[in-house]
Order: sequence, then C-alpha cells, then structure tokens
Amino acid sequence: MNWNAFFGPNEIKFLIDLALSLVVGLAIGFERELRGKDAGISTHMLVIAGSMLFTFMSATVDPASDSRIAAQIVSGIGFLGAGLILKEGASVKNLTTAASIWFAGAIGMSIGFGYHMIAVMAAIASVVIPRVPHFTRKTSGQG
Repeated sequence: MNWNAFFGPNEIKFLIDLALSLVVGLAIGFERELRGKDAGISTHMLVIAGSMLFTFMSATVDPASDSRIAAQIVSGIGFLGAGLILKEGASVKNLTTAASIWFAGAIGMSIGFGYHMIAVMAAIASVVIPRVPHFTRKTSGQG
C-alpha cells in the first residue's frame, strides 16, 4: 500500500498539530478536573483541536483569508463561553471556566497557524494561572 497517497505534507503537519492540540488540551483539562470544575479534559481537548482544525484548514485552503476565520473562531467561542456564565443572586459563577474555554481556543489557533512553542507556553500559563492565590476583600462584619 502506498501511504504517500494518503499522507502528504499537509496531512503530516495536521497530525503533528492534532497531537499537540490533544496533549495541551489534556493538560489543561486535567488541571480543571483536579479542581472539580465543569469544563474538563474532553471539553478542552475538543475546543483546542477544533480551533486548530478551523485555523489549519483556513490557512491551508485560503491563506489570504485566515484572519477572517480566526475572527469567527474568537466570537464563536466567546458565545460558547457566555452560555456557561451563571448569575445567582449577587454572585457570578463559571467566569474562569468561560475564560479557560476562550483561552483554549486561542491556543488551538496558535497551533493551527504553526506557532507550537507559543501554544505550549500559553498552555503552561493556563495551568499555572488558576493556581495563583486569590486575594479577597473582607466584607463588613468579618473583622
């Protein structure tokens, strides 16, 4: 069987991009699941791989319009994230989850455009940022 008929340069680049997308999606999603958050491994792997695929195909099929597709990815994932945000009384929930999904889309786009090291650095930041200690303002009555 002639594998060259199936795997040209685009397919090999796509396999590398897909593998990287799945690895960084796994890492980010694993961190989210460890902390008991709604969007975990599957969600992050799919968002990153999907963003990468849209970007990869856009850059491959019509390199002159890749920024147009990128803009649509940003707004589409923003819409997805907006659906996750819940307001309960005075509190708002899932803001970080929505931001994580949006950031994952950006990571996928960077992979699709071929910026692999930038994607890895952003993925590391995505795992570290939620671990940064939070400073909260004490409300009146707490001392």
